[in-house]
Amino acid sequence: MKASTIIMFALGCGGLGVLYSLITAAWVSKQPAGSERMQQIAEAIREGATAFLNREYKTVAVVMVVLAAALTYLGKWTAIGFVIGTVGSALAGYIGMMVTVKANVRTTEAAKGGLQAALTVAFKGGSVTGIMVVGLGLIGITGYYLFVKSVAPVEESFHALVGLGFGCSLMSVFARIAGGIYTKAADVGADLVGKVEAGIPEDDPRNAAVIADNVGDNVGDCAGMAADLYETYTVTLVAAMLLAKTVFGPESLWVEFPLLIGGISIVASIIGTYFVRLGKSQYIMGALYKGLAVAGILAAGAFYFASDWFLKLPGVEQAFSPMGVFIIAVIGLILTGLIVMITEYFTSKSFSPVKHIAAASVTGHGTNVIAGLAVSMKAAAPPAIVICGAIIWAYSLGGGFAGNPGVGLFAIALTAVAMLSMTGIVVAIDSYGPITDNAGGIAEMAELPEGVRAVTDPLDAVGNTTKAVTKGYAIASAGVAALVLFAEYSRSFAAGLAFDLSDPKVIVGLFIGGLLPYYFGSLLMESVGKAAGGVVEEVRRQFREIPGIMEGTAKPEYGKCVDIVTKSAIKEMMLPALIPVAAPLLVGLLVGKEALGGVLIGAIITGLFQAIAMTSGGGAWDNAKKFIEDGMYGGKKSDAHKAAVTGDTVGDPYKDTAGPAINPMIKVVNIVALLIVPLIK
Repeated sequence: MKASTIIMFALGCGGLGVLYSLITAAWVSKQPAGSERMQQIAEAIREGATAFLNREYKTVAVVMVVLAAALTYLGKWTAIGFVIGTVGSALAGYIGMMVTVKANVRTTEAAKGGLQAALTVAFKGGSVTGIMVVGLGLIGITGYYLFVKSVAPVEESFHALVGLGFGCSLMSVFARIAGGIYTKAADVGADLVGKVEAGIPEDDPRNAAVIADNVGDNVGDCAGMAADLYETYTVTLVAAMLLAKTVFGPESLWVEFPLLIGGISIVASIIGTYFVRLGKSQYIMGALYKGLAVAGILAAGAFYFASDWFLKLPGVEQAFSPMGVFIIAVIGLILTGLIVMITEYFTSKSFSPVKHIAAASVTGHGTNVIAGLAVSMKAAAPPAIVICGAIIWAYSLGGGFAGNPGVGLFAIALTAVAMLSMTGIVVAIDSYGPITDNAGGIAEMAELPEGVRAVTDPLDAVGNTTKAVTKGYAIASAGVAALVLFAEYSRSFAAGLAFDLSDPKVIVGLFIGGLLPYYFGSLLMESVGKAAGGVVEEVRRQFREIPGIMEGTAKPEYGKCVDIVTKSAIKEMMLPALIPVAAPLLVGLLVGKEALGGVLIGAIITGLFQAIAMTSGGGAWDNAKKFIEDGMYGGKKSDAHKAAVTGDTVGDPYKDTAGPAINPMIKVVNIVALLIVPLIK
C-alpha cells in the first residue's frame, strides 16, 4: 500500500472523532434541563464563561497576528502553521466548554433519577470535549502536513510543522494562565469570605462570588485542559515526526507512523466511552477507569497488528521488529496507567497522604500547610522514577545502548506518542469533573432536595480526583514530549551539539532554564492573590451595603465578581505568557546554541518537578478539606476544618493555576528553540 493510506486513515479517524463528538453533543442537548430556576443559574454560568473566553480570545488574536507577521521571516508556511495551530487549540477549548455548560444543569436534573443517570450525562458531556480534542488535533496536523508537503520544499514543510506546534503551545499557555487565574481567584475569594468569614456552605446563593466560581470551573478545568492536551497531543506527534525525519530521512514512512498510532487510539477511545458504567459496588472511579482500561487494551492490541502491517510495507527501514514496536508502544500505555495510579494515591481521600494532611489540620493552620508542602514534594518522586524507567526501557529496545542512539531516541518518541494517544478518553474523564462540580453548585443554588445533593456530591468528590489525575497525566506526558523536542533540537545542527558541563555557556543555560518555571509560577501565584483580594473586597462590600443578603431576601450582584476576575485574568496573563517565548529567543541569539540547549534541559527538569508537586499537593490539600467535611476530626465549622480551608486556599492556585501552566510552558520553550534553529545555525 502507498504511504497515503496512513494519511487517509488518520484523517478518517480524526473525522470519526469529530462526528462522535457532534452526535454526543446533540444527545446531551436533548436531555431535560430542569426547572426555570435551574436554567437561569445555568444560563448565568454560560454567559460568564462565554464572555470570558471571548475577551481572552480577542487578546490572543492580537498576539497571534503580531507573531504570525514576525514568523513570515522564517517562512510563510511556518507562519500559516502557527495560525492553524493557535485556532485549532482555541476551537478545541471553546467547543468543549460550550458543551460542559450545557451538560452541568442536565446532570443536576438527571441526578433526580439516581447515580447512574447523572454519571451518564456528565461523562457523555465530558467525552465530547475529549474526543473532539484528539479528532481536531489529528485532522489539523495530518491535513496540514499533507498540504504543505505538496507545495513547499522538504525542509520548509517540516519547519511548518514546528510553526503548527508553536501555535498550539502558545494558545495553551494563554488558556492555562488566564483560565487558571480566573478559576482560582473566584474560588479562593468565594471560600475566604463565604466559608471562613460568613460561615455559609460552598455554592451558597448568598455568596456574590458563587457564579464566578462556577464559571471558573469551566474556563479553567475544561477550556484550559482541552487547549492544554490538544497542544500536548499535537506537539508530541510533531516532535516524533521531526525526529523520524532526522533519523530515517524526510521520505521515510516512519515519519507518518505516529499518525497511524493516533488514528488507532481515537477509535479505541470512542469504544472505551461506552464501557463507563457503574457496577454493583457503585464505585464511580472504577466506572471511569473501566473505560480507560478498555481503550488502552484495545489500542495495545491494535498497535501490534498495525506495526506488523507497517513493517511489511515496501521501503520501510527495519529498525524494529513488530514485537519491538508493540512493546515500545505498550510502555507508553503502562506509563499512563502508573501515572494515573500514583496521582490518585497522593490526591484521593482513600489513601494516607490526604489523611495525613487532614490529621495535621487538628493542630492548626500552620501544621496543615507544613504537611501539605511535604506531601507535594514527596509526590514528585514516584512519577519521576517511572518516567526514567520508561525512557531507559524504550531507548534500549530501540538499540540506543547498542550503537543506534538516533533509533533509540525515536523509540522514546513512539512511547510518548502511545502515551498521548490516550488523550481522548483521559480528557473525557477530566471534563467530567467541572460538569459534576457545576451540577452540585446548581443544586445548591436552586435549593433542590437533599436527595439530589446526595447524588451530585459523590460525583463531585470523584471529579476532584479525576481533575488531579489528568493534570498528573498531562504533566508527565509533557515531560516526555519535551525530551523528544530537545532530542530533535540537539540533532538539528550538522556539526552536532556537545553539552560539555565544563562549558560556562551550558552551565549558564542550565541555571536560566531551571529558573524559568520558578519565576513563571511565582507570577501566576501572585496574580491569583491579587485577583482573589479584589473578589474578597467586593463580596464583603455587598454583605455590608446590600441589606437582606444573609437573610435570603436580597439577591447579590453576581456580575460584579465575574467582571473583577475576568479583567484581572486578562490583564495578568500577558507577562507570564511572553516569558517562555522571549527567554529562549534571547539566550539563543545572544549567548549561543549550547546555552540554549542548557535552557531546555533546565526548564524540563525543574518544570517537571514543580508542576507535579504543585498539582498533586494542591489536590491533596483540597481532598483533605473534603475528608474533614465528611465528618472526620469534627467535620464542618470545626477548628480542623478551618485549618483545612486555609490549606486548600494555598493549594488552589498550586493545582489549578501555576502547576498546570508550567506544563505547556516547558514545551513552548522547546518549540521556540526549534523555530529559531535556522537563525542560530
